Amino acid sequence: MNLSRAMDMGEASVSAAVATARPELTPVRPTPSVFAQPLIPIGTAIVVALLTMVMIRLGDAGDNTAVFWAANAVAAGIWLRTGRGLAFDLSFGGLMAVGIAVGEIFAGHSPLSALLMTGCNLAEILTAVILVRRFAPSLAIVSVRTAIRLMAALIASAMVGAVVGSVCLYLIFDTPIVNSMQVWAFGHALGLIVVTPLLLSFNRQTLSRFSQPMRLLEAAALLGLTVAAAYLLSFRVNVPLAFLINPLLLVIAVRMRINGLSLAMTAVCVCVLGAILHGHGPASTATLETQTRIVMAQLMLAFAYVPYLMVSALIEERDRLWLQAKAGLARAERASEAKSRLLANVAHEIKSPVAGVIGIGELWSSGQLGAVTATQTEMAGMLVKTARQVETLAHDLLDVARAEAGTVKVEARPTEIVSLVEDVRRAALLRSEARGVTVSVESESPSHVALVDSQRLRQVIENLAVNALKYGGSGGRLDLRVKSCALGVRIEVADLGPGLSPGKQAQLFEPFNRLGLERSTIEGHGVGLALARRLVELQGGEIGVISAAGEGATFWVEVPAA
Repeated sequence: MNLSRAMDMGEASVSAAVATARPELTPVRPTPSVFAQPLIPIGTAIVVALLTMVMIRLGDAGDNTAVFWAANAVAAGIWLRTGRGLAFDLSFGGLMAVGIAVGEIFAGHSPLSALLMTGCNLAEILTAVILVRRFAPSLAIVSVRTAIRLMAALIASAMVGAVVGSVCLYLIFDTPIVNSMQVWAFGHALGLIVVTPLLLSFNRQTLSRFSQPMRLLEAAALLGLTVAAAYLLSFRVNVPLAFLINPLLLVIAVRMRINGLSLAMTAVCVCVLGAILHGHGPASTATLETQTRIVMAQLMLAFAYVPYLMVSALIEERDRLWLQAKAGLARAERASEAKSRLLANVAHEIKSPVAGVIGIGELWSSGQLGAVTATQTEMAGMLVKTARQVETLAHDLLDVARAEAGTVKVEARPTEIVSLVEDVRRAALLRSEARGVTVSVESESPSHVALVDSQRLRQVIENLAVNALKYGGSGGRLDLRVKSCALGVRIEVADLGPGLSPGKQAQLFEPFNRLGLERSTIEGHGVGLALARRLVELQGGEIGVISAAGEGATFWVEVPAA
């Protein structure tokens, strides 16, 4: 099997997205337009060889310290981006081993030491690939959780490499194990946590952010300014002012996100560590050994980078959740529009046949269709009554559909609220449910003027009053109150009935929800309150309820004053 075929099999074996309750763990393969090319693994091996040779030479200049080991980070990042599967992993791992071995030999190591160090570096790379696939399978830093998981996996792989590498260095050069572990761990961990996210974050979606010329110019300016500041503070200034780069990194983290931050941090690491290797840097650290200065700089760079990475991840998570909410809102709006159209169509289709049924029932009950018995007259009356209930439901459905579609015409005019409520009281007394119920009107002032549509507001108050008579009339009292409020005028409809529990209050204004009374003898269809809320909102008002089980209920409406 040739190498390209093995790579194709590895790419084809990428598993489908895992639908879990935590979307940040759902594997989302980055766009493979670049990284899926067959020559990418070979090119990666060449880059790894060059980086290995350069890193070893820099380590020799820094008292055998792993200054900024980027070779393993490049190998792990490209490995994760290109594919998976046994055939692919064996092929890619073999290429990386060859690349590292070539770099070791060209750097001047003996064949035996090159072989041992190749095994150590390959163990670190393989550990990073396994841990990232296990704990951060999406390969995309889209939340703080995934950022933490990725950082933990990369740091853990550097620790594994440090343990294995320190043993090999002890066997080859008789280097103290503890010192070797420190040297290896800091340099390799810094390279992994900075360079690997850089490679994982580049895809078509992230690059599309810079498709606009102004965004591209902004990115170039920020990166250029950061590199210039890092160079000046590292090579030209003898005072420890490296913290001045932090504001630039914060801006890059916010504006350019993870890929821009990783790219900027790579440049900063090169400048800071390169300056130390060339004997530059703050005078206060000039008396320290080069190895100690490098370790201090590595710690400073790592602790500066990780918080900004979390900031970028947090912003990515916010954007992702905002897009999900926006898509969900769009779906809900489309569903609401479809429901409104359906309600309107159903209401129109119901009205004509129901009107015919009412006409026939009235003709039948009046004897105009022939002689009728008392039983037939009663049945005809029941038919008309039922048909009128359906007709009322059709009108309410049509009003709900119009209200939700925003096609209800609301003509706000100065309206005297007390007289309107008095009209509602008189109409309520004519209903059969008002027998034995005292209905009164209370007002703080003889005149309360609001800017409302009088017809629509009366429809709302009548609906609340009828509901109070139906469900709270057992208390024997219904109070209609008018008072001033912060918004303007407040109208309350209070009864002494059984009241409402908090759970039922939360469902009150849901269409077609009768709070478990669907099979009761009380007539209703559950759209009145939903319509009332929409009509109040269209007039710039608010509606709500104050109630407790066994203590009655007070529905209130607040509308703007004229």
